[in-house]
Amino acid sequence: MSVKTITKDNFDSEVMNSDKPVLLDFWASWCGPCRMVAPILEDISNEVTTAVVGKINIDEQPELAKNFKVMSIPTLVVIKDGKIINTAVGVRPKADIIKMLEA
Repeated sequence: MSVKTITKDNFDSEVMNSDKPVLLDFWASWCGPCRMVAPILEDISNEVTTAVVGKINIDEQPELAKNFKVMSIPTLVVIKDGKIINTAVGVRPKADIIKMLEA
């Protein structure tokens, strides 16, 4: 499965109503560390079938960034059953990101 682009328009259907945990990456095109995390998230989206991976561009979706109180990027948030179960800020190794999904 590929990484999904999440917007305010599809947030409820793709994230809040998902029957799988959703790993959200809050990012921006000008963010160097975000570009480092992107290929890791692509790998995870292709390897992990028990979760959905989504990206939220904070420049295009400022309301979502504000709702999640994103102060630094990349910010990773895991949502399961409509609730935040894990968060991390900054670049993380692939194994650490996968562990976030298991919480």
